[in-house]
Amino acid sequence: MKKAITSNNAPLPIGPYSQGNIVPASGNMLFVSGQVAKDAKTGELILSDIKSETKKVMQNVSAVLAEGGMDFTHVVKTTIFLTDMKTFSDVNEVYGSFFTGNYPARETVQVSALPLGVNVEISVIAIK
Repeated sequence: MKKAITSNNAPLPIGPYSQGNIVPASGNMLFVSGQVAKDAKTGELILSDIKSETKKVMQNVSAVLAEGGMDFTHVVKTTIFLTDMKTFSDVNEVYGSFFTGNYPARETVQVSALPLGVNVEISVIAIK
């Protein structure tokens, strides 16, 4: 009862998971896997600074949402993983620029490490 969502504008998974899954029977819930700052076309990681990294992460989230026929207005829940909570305000600034009010529920947690040595990973749940 789920359908895998794959966007050519977001990087391919690095393990046994989908970029996202949509569950039509649930009112079209889309679960977007954690996205990192990897360019889908070049495979390059964008790690120059936390704001640029976060922007690329959010662009990758956007690409998967779009493939599922959704956008950030449909996001009801997000999870942000950071390797350094000191970057929270910069990440929050960029993250917030992708929403126009009626913000989703969210938690932000610090972790010891993330895949590919990135500094931020973001996953979302959206409903249409």
